[in-house]
Amino acid sequence: MPRISRISRRTFLAGLGGLGGAAALTACSGSGGSQPPAADFEASGTPSPTPLPPVTVNAATGPVQVPGEPVRVVVLDTDVLDSVLTLGITPVGAALPAADTGFPAYWPASRTAGVRLVGPAGAPDLAALRALRPDLILSNQTRDGDRYEQLRAIAPTVLTQTTGAPWKANFQLHAQALSRVAAGAAFVASYQKHAGQVAGALAAAKLSGRKVSLVRFTEGGGIRLFGRQSFPGSVLADAGVGRPDAQNVDQSDFEIPLDQIGRADGDLLLYATYGDPEKAGEEAALASPGWQGLGAVKAHRAFPVDDQLWFQGIGYTGANFVLDELQRFLGA
Repeated sequence: MPRISRISRRTFLAGLGGLGGAAALTACSGSGGSQPPAADFEASGTPSPTPLPPVTVNAATGPVQVPGEPVRVVVLDTDVLDSVLTLGITPVGAALPAADTGFPAYWPASRTAGVRLVGPAGAPDLAALRALRPDLILSNQTRDGDRYEQLRAIAPTVLTQTTGAPWKANFQLHAQALSRVAAGAAFVASYQKHAGQVAGALAAAKLSGRKVSLVRFTEGGGIRLFGRQSFPGSVLADAGVGRPDAQNVDQSDFEIPLDQIGRADGDLLLYATYGDPEKAGEEAALASPGWQGLGAVKAHRAFPVDDQLWFQGIGYTGANFVLDELQRFLGA
């Protein structure tokens, strides 16, 4: 099956580098998303003339005092990468999942060009991280709980408990740690309006009843189906669309063997691959009789999506693009 072309994201994000972050976040062209009010900071991360006092945030590890308006921020997972860029700060360093070859394409290169890689997520190079002289480190306990003491010896470190399903609450903590609570609230309001507009458009087109399947082929993790307690599952719920029975569960994701690929069926099937397609099992699955017999495949309603957006773009900018792609796939 030929891969479909992605919707253009460059126009949407081109202004982020030169506008206040909250002012730049709108829905993609044609989505009808709203534009939140401009924030009173520069997207470059330059602090205000009068430095803010330190801020204490309640992280997963307990209260953490962080500098007011931190500028030299290092992010160690994809959710905090989205949060920091969304809020108008370009991090000085970042860790990416090991199989990723570059930064997510839904961010223009101009936003990530100056970011130094500090190793894979879950195993960052602490010497490289220290050399960046960060004033704040952001991550989660799932990735970095076992090296928290080492990280906090380098700079104040704010960890959420995990990533994925609690992405909205995590964003609130990230906004507090970055002294950008008001800007964060503007992004939240904009996303809520956008989700409501997409849900309304789908309902008007009588498409809300369509059941959308989410499948991810993962190198080292097999074939995974995603439930409601996941980032893409929560965005689909915000858009008011249904899920196949096998995925309409209070789980993040679960692995299935190839002989159970029928559980991946839906009215619309969206799939992505993390890592090498052959090692992840994508090539074998798509060539299998079970996959070819799926109703969505036979109806030509199975489409590949960008893994770094749909499954790693865990934040409000990523979620806005997911809403737009979902609406386009469903034809509303």
